[in-house]
Amino acid sequence: MCCVARAGLTVERLTLAAAELADEVGVDNVTVAALARHFGVKDASLYFHLKNARDLRVRIALLALVELADRVAAALAGRAGKDALVAFANAYRDYARQHPGRYAAMQIDLDPETAAASAGVRHAEMTRAILRGYRLAEPDQTDAVRMMHSTFHGFVSLEKTGGFRHTPRATDDSWTRTLDALDAVLANWPPR
Repeated sequence: MCCVARAGLTVERLTLAAAELADEVGVDNVTVAALARHFGVKDASLYFHLKNARDLRVRIALLALVELADRVAAALAGRAGKDALVAFANAYRDYARQHPGRYAAMQIDLDPETAAASAGVRHAEMTRAILRGYRLAEPDQTDAVRMMHSTFHGFVSLEKTGGFRHTPRATDDSWTRTLDALDAVLANWPPR
């Protein structure tokens, strides 16, 4: 514990360093031992702040959810309809590209209590605010939220793993057309 105090380590500082490490080496490679090496302390000294590697990865996920929610909120300010959809999507894609480890951490399955207290709630509220512009009510709104998340996550995941490299068309062009198509579907949601 004395080494941790001398190093000035806090949960916040450890989480941020772990998030940066995740972006460099991948979230699955972030361990308490790797983090301890980064700070030049013994592994055991970090257990004063962290329970285990899963706790560390959950903390990265929670940080990433806040960071992305802040970016999306800033991108959405003053926008509605397709402009809001595109701003949301671009903020999402840009974050995933700039912070691949943090983005991967956001895919960790959180327990219900942690999820309910996370910035994931803000993401859902912002997504539903966009969908109100398309005049979607429940249960269509929930279906549209799932479709949007699947589209964004699927695209950025395939892009990250090189899934589009074998075609001559620019990925950005496909992204733009994907958002055009998503806007068209949302504007013309099929009746039940």
